[in-house]
Amino acid sequence: MATILETAAAVGCFNTLLAAVDAAGLRGALEGPGPFTVLAPVDEAFAALPPGTLQTLVDNPPQLARILKYHVIAGAHSRAALCAQPEWPSLEGAPIPIRSTDPFEVKNATVVTADVACDNGVVHVINRVILPG
Repeated sequence: MATILETAAAVGCFNTLLAAVDAAGLRGALEGPGPFTVLAPVDEAFAALPPGTLQTLVDNPPQLARILKYHVIAGAHSRAALCAQPEWPSLEGAPIPIRSTDPFEVKNATVVTADVACDNGVVHVINRVILPG
């Protein structure tokens, strides 16, 4: 089984996320043993951000890292586990609200694919970039 980042690279729709992880200096952490639960925005989610937002974030690695850490929860949590609580603490520190109704949602994003198992955790694919606060 592949790691979270290897899985993301193989799928092909997470190029922006992978580039952002590198720009923020988080590759080493996400290649570690974890386990982690990653709420992974697809490329289209990043493309939907207001013009210039992504470049501004890439130019500010600490802010980019903060936003990316908001997409990560310590431990490997399935959809069922996430839906058992109304919110989860992100690695960034702010809570991520969970809506267990159909569709399965985290904050203001819909989970389009849940429970992608990896060596060092689980990935839930989301359709929007979520922001703390």
